[in-house]
Amino acid sequence: MTSGIKFSWRTLAALLFFASGIIAFATGASVTERPDVTHAGLLAQAYYSLSLFVVGGVELGTPEGGPALSRALLWLAYFGSPILAATTLIDVLLRVLSPHNLHMRRLRHHIVVIGTGELAMSYLRVLRQRDRSVPVIIVSRQEPEASIADELRETYDAIVITGDITHEFCLKQLRVKRARRIVLLSDNSLRSYEAASIMQRMVPGIGKRIVMHCANLRFMRAMQHTDVAKRCEIFNSYHLAASGLVREHLMQRFLDTSGRDIVVLSGFGRFGQTIIEQLQAHALRELETVAIIERDAVRRVLVAEEQMTFSSGYRREVLEGDISHPAVWQRLRDAVHISGDARNVVFILGTGNEEDNLRTAIWLRRGYPNAMIIARSSKASLFAEEVGKEHNIITVSIHELVERNIPEHWV
Repeated sequence: MTSGIKFSWRTLAALLFFASGIIAFATGASVTERPDVTHAGLLAQAYYSLSLFVVGGVELGTPEGGPALSRALLWLAYFGSPILAATTLIDVLLRVLSPHNLHMRRLRHHIVVIGTGELAMSYLRVLRQRDRSVPVIIVSRQEPEASIADELRETYDAIVITGDITHEFCLKQLRVKRARRIVLLSDNSLRSYEAASIMQRMVPGIGKRIVMHCANLRFMRAMQHTDVAKRCEIFNSYHLAASGLVREHLMQRFLDTSGRDIVVLSGFGRFGQTIIEQLQAHALRELETVAIIERDAVRRVLVAEEQMTFSSGYRREVLEGDISHPAVWQRLRDAVHISGDARNVVFILGTGNEEDNLRTAIWLRRGYPNAMIIARSSKASLFAEEVGKEHNIITVSIHELVERNIPEHWV
C-alpha cells in the first residue's frame, strides 16, 4: 500500500511540472537561449517541457519574457522537474544498494521458511541444532510481533520479511530458484498449495525441494492425488507426532506383553486419527481391540472412514461421551473386558483439553496400576512431566514429538 501511495504522488508531481512548462510556453513565457519557443508548436513545447526532467534548463537558458504568471509557472517547472527526477533516481539507487537487497541478491543454497507459528519455531530449533550456518529467510504474510521478530533474528539468525507467497514477485525476491529447501509451514493449507503450484510453474523440478505442512488433515487426504502432492513432500504435524509416539512408546510395549493388546484412545481428532493409521500400518498384528472415546465419536469416525480404511484385523468400539464423565468409563468396561492386571492395555488420553487428559490419567492409574497411560499436551510442560514421573504416566507434547521426528533431509 505504501509503494502505491508513493507512486501516485510522484506521478501527480510529474504531471504538474510537465503541464506547468507547456502552459508557460503557450502563454508567452520565453527563455534566453531559445526565444522562439513561444512560437513553436505544441509538440515542440511538450518536448522542451520534458527535457527539463533530464537536463533542467541548461539548453534553454533562464525565463525572461512574457507575463509574470507564465514566468512563475516556468520557474516552477525549472526547479521542480530536475528535483523530482533526482529524488526518484536516488530512491531507486538506495533501494537497489540497500544492505537488505544486496544480501538477498547474494543468497544461494538457503532455506526459506513460510510462517512464524509454533510449527515454524519447532522447525527452526531443529534446523539450528543441525546446521548453524545455512542462511534462513522467514516469510510472514503480516508483520510479526516485535518479540517474535526479535527472537527469529537473534536466536535463529534469520532474515524476517513480510510478503505474500502467492505472488510471483515475492517468490522471485526470495530467490527460490537457488534455495536449498522451501518449507511451507503456514496454517492456511490452500495458500500453501497455491504457492507450491506457482513455484513449480516458475522453476520446473523445484517440487523435490518443497516441504509443505497441511494443517487440514481431511483436505490433505483429498488432495493426495494432485500434481502438487505427487511432486512435493506434504505432511501433517500430527502425522509426525503420531508416528513418533507409536515408534518410541507403543511398539516396545506391544513386544513386551504377551498376546494382543487393547488400546483405548480418547479423542479422535487429527492426532487420534493418525495414531490409528500408524497402529494399522506398523502394529496391526498386536491389536486386539481399539476403543475410541469422543464427544461426537460416531460423526468423527464416519468422516475418517471417508478418507482412510479401517482394518478388520482388530475389534473396534466407538463410545460417545466426555472422558470426565464416569459413565463413559463404565460403558467402556461393559464393552471391553479389561482384566485386573491390565498389563496389555494402553490408555492414550489425547483430547484437546490438556487438564482433562492429565487429571483422567491420574484417575486411571489408581484403577489400572499396570497399564500404560499416556497423556497428551500441545507444548512441553515441566509440571506435567513432574506429575507423570510421580504417577508413572507418560506425558507427551505434540511439539516435542514433531521436533524429534523431523526428517534429516528437511534441514
